[in-house]
Amino acid sequence: MGNSLKAVVAFVPSNECQKYLLEDLEEMPVDKMVDLSGSQLRRLPLHICSFRELVKLYLSDNNLNHLPPELEQLQNLQILALDFNNFKALPLVVCTLKQLCILYLGNNKLCSLPLELRLLQNLKTLWIESNCLQYLPEVVCELTLLKTLHAGSNALRMLPTQLRCLQELRTIWLSGNLLSEFPAVLLDMPFLEVIDVDRNSIRFFPSLAHLPGLKLVIYDHNPCRNAPKVAKGVRRVGRWSEESPEPRKRSGAVVEIPLDERPSPPPAIKPELE
Repeated sequence: MGNSLKAVVAFVPSNECQKYLLEDLEEMPVDKMVDLSGSQLRRLPLHICSFRELVKLYLSDNNLNHLPPELEQLQNLQILALDFNNFKALPLVVCTLKQLCILYLGNNKLCSLPLELRLLQNLKTLWIESNCLQYLPEVVCELTLLKTLHAGSNALRMLPTQLRCLQELRTIWLSGNLLSEFPAVLLDMPFLEVIDVDRNSIRFFPSLAHLPGLKLVIYDHNPCRNAPKVAKGVRRVGRWSEESPEPRKRSGAVVEIPLDERPSPPPAIKPELE
């Protein structure tokens, strides 16, 4: 079906048009997965909500700004992708899907997250990158099983101290924010394995050598005058990392050594369930 035709059909609220958008998807898929990404959807076809055994639902890259209350019927859903849509607020019906493990909300227009998000106590991966967040919602700190948090490309200036409560958190992506200082709370999270603060405004990095779980720190594209110290075996990506010395001091002044710009890490791939 051509994209232009889909865009026209998406405006028509009849059952026939909904089925047309779904093409041949009339019964529950054997793999318990529905992928309607890039389908020009402006509303979720209600027929999907009848697939009560559905485990994975991908709705990325559409024109959605709300979801029907009938979505609550999908109580077996474990992966929900809502990234690249037009959500200004997270529909509360999402917070009723208590088996969710992975939730993609990136590239929307979210300025906050509802307190009801705390109901998703099985959530292990949360992507909220490329939204309009000026602060990290404290409700995120109540997701006790969270392992991966992607909050890059927002307008974050600091992180809440409650973040240290997330003792299962292993990876945090904060690139492309407005951090002027390295978030102090991360120094109290010895279980972190990956810290990404690329493309911020951090001028000084404290030592990270005391973090026993750390494997990778990405700090490139910051106006820093030093590289973060790390324990042996920890990989650093940024200025004066393993391949280059830190700036030499001469008469108390810092003389920077010209460096080629380090490549950004490869784009992350959406993980599947473990």
